Amino acid sequence: MLTISKENGNNSLVIALNGRLDTTTAPQLEESVKESIEGITELCFDLEKLAYISSAGLRVLLSAQKTMNKQGKMIVKNVSEEVKEIFEVTGFSDILTIV
Repeated sequence: MLTISKENGNNSLVIALNGRLDTTTAPQLEESVKESIEGITELCFDLEKLAYISSAGLRVLLSAQKTMNKQGKMIVKNVSEEVKEIFEVTGFSDILTIV
């Protein structure tokens, strides 16, 4: 189960994830990002309450990063040790801006 909370600012968007981002929930996040990202120059994923991320979830983050490379910047914040380890093992720590 995944809960997605969005907070819009002035050309900025914070997406907070709570739960598990896996094969079942990744399409939900992908759809949510697609419908919200137009005109956004600053995208932030808040992963404070994200318990797990699978390769399907990583793909959604990578897709968002590619889009934001063209229209602004993207950061990932409040990453747990478990998720940070997944980012490091997969090389995503080199692709994403983690603060």
